[in-house]
Amino acid sequence: MTVYAIDPLSDSRWSELLERHPDASVFHTPNWLHALQRTYGYEPVVFTTSAPNEEMADGIVFCRVNSWLTGKRLVSLPFSDHCQPLVDSPEELQSLLEEAKSSIEKCGQKYLEVRPIDLKYAEHADLGRTEKFYFHSIDLTDSLDEISARLHTSHVKRKLKRADSENLIYSEGRDDRHLGMFYKLLLVTRQRHQIPPQPKHWFGNVLSCLGDFAKIRVALKDGEPVASILTLAYKNAHYYKYGCSDLRFSKMGGTQMLLWRAIAEAKGAGADFFDMGRSDPENTGLVEFKERWGAQRKEICYYRYPSTTKTGDGSAMKLAQSVFRRIPAGLQETIGNVLYKHIG
Repeated sequence: MTVYAIDPLSDSRWSELLERHPDASVFHTPNWLHALQRTYGYEPVVFTTSAPNEEMADGIVFCRVNSWLTGKRLVSLPFSDHCQPLVDSPEELQSLLEEAKSSIEKCGQKYLEVRPIDLKYAEHADLGRTEKFYFHSIDLTDSLDEISARLHTSHVKRKLKRADSENLIYSEGRDDRHLGMFYKLLLVTRQRHQIPPQPKHWFGNVLSCLGDFAKIRVALKDGEPVASILTLAYKNAHYYKYGCSDLRFSKMGGTQMLLWRAIAEAKGAGADFFDMGRSDPENTGLVEFKERWGAQRKEICYYRYPSTTKTGDGSAMKLAQSVFRRIPAGLQETIGNVLYKHIG
């Protein structure tokens, strides 16, 4: 098969394929790719067997990551929990990956990586497994009462009642005010977990580029933000992408109030599932948190070529965490601004 490289930001056929393909997610969209490019300078590219004058029938989207710290590479996709290759046969997958492999050799890149929910036809891909994660999602095809019945009694239902008794106020939006409240809580949360914060302009670009696909939700107590989440929506799925909170108010149930509001809204909008994203299997607290919402777990793997490539981005994050513990609070945001471009 002849394979073509196209720009998904300018070729409208990519968006048309996403509307038709059942495996397309918000992370495939030009909106998400534009946010990545605007924030980190990543160059998106799609490999497809469809000629320029044909309707697009398949494709794998990558970003070209050029880093002096972690090396040049082709990733599908940076800062995205998953990005399924949009193919319908092993021959399509093999042809597209062969072209991607040829591309990294021509460009002097270290490796390519794909991050699917389920790598169909994996035996034809000639890729090596690297990282393993848990992926959680909530089935929304049942009634809201049935979904509610699966919530954990003490860790979710009681927290929702507590949020009511505390008279927490719900607010949502995409403006600078909501972004400011969200990012203030994010800095506190990242400091608590000793992880550098993502750049504030990343979240601003997500809101700007995704428009109605993205929303910040905030829980307030007496006018003070106590918890916030950033959710996404696309086609038949809604996504819990980022969450943060002030630990001093955790017993008030602010996060639970926001998540339940998002789940109920997704159900009301006709979504089939609520995507709760990936989790490191070693992060048992996060895994348990998601499963208390009745979310179903499945194992997902990332794949690389060459399969012998050592991971560099994980080492960079560990180094950053080590440094992060020792620096003044005022410099932590600066480190995040510098670091995240290299670890996508």
